[in-house]
Amino acid sequence: HTIKYGLPGRVDVGGQVTAKDVIIATGSVPFVPPGIPIDGKTVFTSDHALKLEWLPNWVAIIGSGYIGLEFSDVYTALGCEVTFIEAMDKIMPGFDTEIARMAERLLIKGRPIDYHTGVIATKVTPGVPGVKPVEIELTDFKTKKVVDTLEVDACMVATGRAPYTNGLNLASIGVETDRRGFVPVSDKMEVLGKDGQVVPNVYCIGDANGKYMLAHAASAQGISAIENMLGRPNVLNHLSIPAACFTHPEVSFVGVTQDKAEEMAKEQGFKLGVAKTSFKANSKALAEKEGEGMAKMMYRKDTGEILGVHIIGLHAADLIHEASNAIATKQTVQDIKFAVHAHPTLSEVLDELIKSAHVEPPSSSSSNSTAKAGAKQPVAA
Repeated sequence: HTIKYGLPGRVDVGGQVTAKDVIIATGSVPFVPPGIPIDGKTVFTSDHALKLEWLPNWVAIIGSGYIGLEFSDVYTALGCEVTFIEAMDKIMPGFDTEIARMAERLLIKGRPIDYHTGVIATKVTPGVPGVKPVEIELTDFKTKKVVDTLEVDACMVATGRAPYTNGLNLASIGVETDRRGFVPVSDKMEVLGKDGQVVPNVYCIGDANGKYMLAHAASAQGISAIENMLGRPNVLNHLSIPAACFTHPEVSFVGVTQDKAEEMAKEQGFKLGVAKTSFKANSKALAEKEGEGMAKMMYRKDTGEILGVHIIGLHAADLIHEASNAIATKQTVQDIKFAVHAHPTLSEVLDELIKSAHVEPPSSSSSNSTAKAGAKQPVAA
């Protein structure tokens, strides 16, 4: 494969390279919905927010996902007021429902934060820092009718990220992105052509393929791609990749939410177990005066398979890895319930969580009865 590269507007920078194997890792850029002009000063994305030269008194944040929550944590700590604008009917729609309720209590209530749900920002008019406010037109997500207009000092757009894949000339190798711009790949990170077949020696990792838009997910995908490139088959289990929201306190999770686990249990016919514990029962958390928080785990009661773990509390982003590694290595509740954790440490939150789970494998007598019952079934000639 031959790759040509250059710098827009410059004829003196560029060239081409040839390689047997190619990895596409072009990442992503902030996604900005239509009707929102970005000036980088009063209307800006998370990229601009990291180098903003002034501090607005009142900031509207469009989107209440990880990025929006993290910046609300920063802005309120600096003395700003924050208003969330969320298209979904509830705040923090991507979180486990129970964790989101506690996150609302710990991260929003008691702070200078309010929110509008079920609405979208259909028109945003930039202002002038400290002189003219930003005007935001709010439209009902369902009826599409304008319901309100906000005037704030600044508006941050935190509506996710979009793949940076334009201009790669993928058509030259028979590949086209989906409608959102993501490059289609196999479980082995191999790029797929229009016909759904693997394009030899071309891989795509990270935000550009859209499987899991997190930096550490991209790193893991890169390792998987290299393994497959070298003839050592490797498939990354994306359900084992942890995610974290770096607020105070932190939020983290791995696997599925309780709502999704309940759907799986109903569809697959197994009994779902849900274990919970509180940070108020942890000595280290109490000693640091950080007893607010909880952890929960969804698991199969018949096999002990861990389906998902969610944590909100002190250093939740560090604690999640015991659970993510257990899922990655296919360890069950029974496999890890006798592990020993140092006392007093925050790791005991996970220890208590795992030990409180009760697995009920099918009894041998039930299996024998089933087998005997099956033996009496008439067989058609």
